[in-house]
Amino acid sequence: MSTSTPVNTADAGLEIRTYFVRSRNAMFARADVSDLYVDYYLHLAANGLKPAPEHDAMFKRALAGFGLHAASRPRNELTAWTMNFQAPPVNLFLTGDNDLGTAAGRIFAENVRELPENVFYSDVVRGREPKRRSAVNFTGADPLAAVEKFYAQSEQRVARYFQTGEEEFALVTEHPDCDLGWLRALTTEQVREFDKTESLGLLETRVVRWHCGCNQQRMLEVLAPAMRSDAAGLFAGDEKIEIRCPRCAARYAVTREAMEAFVAEKK
Repeated sequence: MSTSTPVNTADAGLEIRTYFVRSRNAMFARADVSDLYVDYYLHLAANGLKPAPEHDAMFKRALAGFGLHAASRPRNELTAWTMNFQAPPVNLFLTGDNDLGTAAGRIFAENVRELPENVFYSDVVRGREPKRRSAVNFTGADPLAAVEKFYAQSEQRVARYFQTGEEEFALVTEHPDCDLGWLRALTTEQVREFDKTESLGLLETRVVRWHCGCNQQRMLEVLAPAMRSDAAGLFAGDEKIEIRCPRCAARYAVTREAMEAFVAEKK
């Protein structure tokens, strides 16, 4: 596979801080995700993407939840989430590399598979270990509730998300010997007051940037098998086709000439 486009480290990115809640034995992550939302909207504008408002709102909540989750996980993890919703019918995809501090994703609003229930899929690769997949069913149309169900069923621990401001979110997760009664009873107001009411020990500060890593070379690699097997069908008489990145929906134009040269070179 070709090298990904590197992360722009000059971009300040989104800072997410994690804390240990002393005497409660819980981890607390929080962030104002405004900067990440700005990068997401710049990505939409640059690629001519206009999701339906209800899908956009769902994706933003999922993106906030993904960032907080990633910041609380080991640095050597690659994570991908797929959330299949039946009402409304839409798939949300998110992916990130904790080592690079990246997050990206897209909305699939067409040809959504009909299923008896909503399904949340989590794919994780840690270091050189094989990929692990988890799948859980959930109800409703809130992505954060879907993640909480994933934690409870797949991770076997309690996790709760809170929207503490217009674009401010928090995640509180169970650690060994956690005060579960306290965690399950937490309210948004209580989480807003953590600095005053709880003893917090800063664990670390992570930076997350909107970044997929896709580029023209990667798109040629995606199309190469179809080009080798049915070039005429791939281009259907046109000299240029458009492809969107399967991970972030970025738009790329690929000419037949470039595709032929790429396949010939790979031989």
